[in-house]
Amino acid sequence: ADGYSFTDLGLSQDKVVCHGHSIQCRVTSENPRNNFTPDYGRIEAFRPGEGFGIRLDSAAGFAGAMITPHYDSLLIKATSHAETFTFAAEKLYRALGEFRVRGVHTNIPFLLRVLAHPVFLEQKMATDFIDLHTELFAFPPNKDRANKLLRYMAEVKVNGHPMPGADPSKVPSHLHPVMPVYDPHTPPPAGWKQVLEAQGPKGFAKAVRDFPYTLLGDTTWRDAHQSLLATRMRTIDMATIAPATARALAGLYCLENWGGATFDVALRFLRECPWRRLETLRELVPNVPFQMLLRGANAVGYTSYPDNVVQEFCKEAVMAGMDIFRVFDSLNYVDNLLVGMEAVHKAGGVVQGEICYSGDLITDKKYNLEYYMKLAEKIVKQGETHVLGIKDMAGVMKPAAARLLVSSLRKEYPDMPIHVHMHDTGGISVASLLAAADAGADVIHGAIDSMSGNTSQPSIGALNTSINQIEKRNHKAVDVGGIMIQPIEDDKIIELSDYWDTMRDHYKPFEQGGRSPASDVFKNAIPGGQYTNLMFQSQSLGLAKQWKEIKKAYEEANEILGNVVKVTPSSKVVGDLAQFMVTNKLRREDFETRIDDLNLPKSVIEFLQGQLGQPHGGFPEPLRTRVLQRAGLQPIEGRPGKDLLPLDFFVLRRKLEEKYRYLAVQYGIKLTARDIISAALYPEVFDDYMKFREKYSDEVAFLPTEAFL
Repeated sequence: ADGYSFTDLGLSQDKVVCHGHSIQCRVTSENPRNNFTPDYGRIEAFRPGEGFGIRLDSAAGFAGAMITPHYDSLLIKATSHAETFTFAAEKLYRALGEFRVRGVHTNIPFLLRVLAHPVFLEQKMATDFIDLHTELFAFPPNKDRANKLLRYMAEVKVNGHPMPGADPSKVPSHLHPVMPVYDPHTPPPAGWKQVLEAQGPKGFAKAVRDFPYTLLGDTTWRDAHQSLLATRMRTIDMATIAPATARALAGLYCLENWGGATFDVALRFLRECPWRRLETLRELVPNVPFQMLLRGANAVGYTSYPDNVVQEFCKEAVMAGMDIFRVFDSLNYVDNLLVGMEAVHKAGGVVQGEICYSGDLITDKKYNLEYYMKLAEKIVKQGETHVLGIKDMAGVMKPAAARLLVSSLRKEYPDMPIHVHMHDTGGISVASLLAAADAGADVIHGAIDSMSGNTSQPSIGALNTSINQIEKRNHKAVDVGGIMIQPIEDDKIIELSDYWDTMRDHYKPFEQGGRSPASDVFKNAIPGGQYTNLMFQSQSLGLAKQWKEIKKAYEEANEILGNVVKVTPSSKVVGDLAQFMVTNKLRREDFETRIDDLNLPKSVIEFLQGQLGQPHGGFPEPLRTRVLQRAGLQPIEGRPGKDLLPLDFFVLRRKLEEKYRYLAVQYGIKLTARDIISAALYPEVFDDYMKFREKYSDEVAFLPTEAFL
């Protein structure tokens, strides 16, 4: 001031007038979550917040900058000015909130807490302000979702998707499907879901039995893509068509959309939460009952669990939106089956006890009509099932057998609803299901036309038009306890089929099924849900060119193991042994002369020990005794899970919360009760899933499939 004093300049305190306020913040690369420890590394993204009344003075902050441990931590200065102190604080809060700095931690979370604190805004702070207000250090997590998504897409673009089973020679389509036209502002018509809500499981079952026409169930969202596309269908593609489905298929008995292999595949390969899938679809489809496949005492896993795990799983499933539980056991072992049925009863769901069909009841001495009738008696009387199901995994139940079995069950249980599920590998399922309906079945399963046939279920369009003609059903709704059940129109099925026809090509790398029916299924009886998975596994073992030999070995492996009922997980045992035989060039007779020298697959040893339960007719001897002696194992008699101690969910939760505490603090990833159940069922898979969430975020589930793959 050239030596002038305030007096010389005519300035005094009483003449100083405040024309505004200004606040300055120093943005530094210090981590307030770690006692403001300086952070260093490469700044991946740097986008400052700007606007009127904001001044920025740059320092070391810019995209690509390398922050070293030996530096001034200042990245940039941000200064606001406004007429009032509060307005200046609000401007700076807005600007700092728009900052995006990735690669290093900054003190911005702390600055935001200060700028929003009421003591600061009232200008009552003093030098002990920070010491007195520890809430300044309660920071919201930084999810960094955008950069994680970019990182994921870059990884897939450069290195390809890491998901196993994809055929790199098959290029997925990027065409967008044509969506059916519907009014989103008009709620979907009421359906069987409302009947269930109004009358409960028993009333629902009675209403199904009293319904004058055969009902249809749709498997497109579960078994169809499990059988055709190795279970790789993502939630986003189902959710897209869900509102149209709720309106077009309002008269369905059920939409099967959960359970089976979908649970672990969602976590393991699709990297999405299976519980969120169920909740999402339930919100979009409020009128059609949902159906799932429950593996009895195995829940949705491949081994036995403590009974309380199965019970807790079923309880949460009902709370998340599940209605009908198709409960089965892979060996038709009733003790295992009853565990699942009891769990569903306690949860309040509809119990549909399943008979797993195997062989040919007309010619088979082991799995004959007497066997199935005795099994049905136990399911009905001991399990107190609401609906009796027949589950033909391989599609080998011929029309005459279907008619005989269903008519016999109908005669024995005139008031019990009967549901029949078949795969179409051999090409006979439409004929068999129509025969079953004519013999008294109340519900039959199909899949949307473009997702039907071969290892999937038969065309629901073919079933619908056939049933309507045979039963002379008109286009009028049927009153069920005051709820009008709408007929299913063929044109609506076609519109949905057009959507799935396009979307199926998005998953082309996972499509390995046959192009036409395969009548050799009547010999090998490979389940439809296992067919594509077995092909993938064979390819990974270098056996792709020996698929014909594997199918033949599957038939022999089944005989070696005693001609078992084949459905997950027992079918996996047979498949593992078949691949083992082809790999080692073994024949059936080798298991009589060389069994002491063979290192059998783990699943085969576990089956022979009894870890899956007791097969009808017992285990093959002396094979079982010799294998267990060589492995040093004792046989398990009775139900394998009966002696398992109840799982302490509280202890498991505490353990997992401690393990993933840093994810909750840093990224806001908090564990739910359903996460604990997922971890109880699949501990290693769940751990990998949590690591994926940390690295790429949950938002990957919302990427369109062409970007995901």
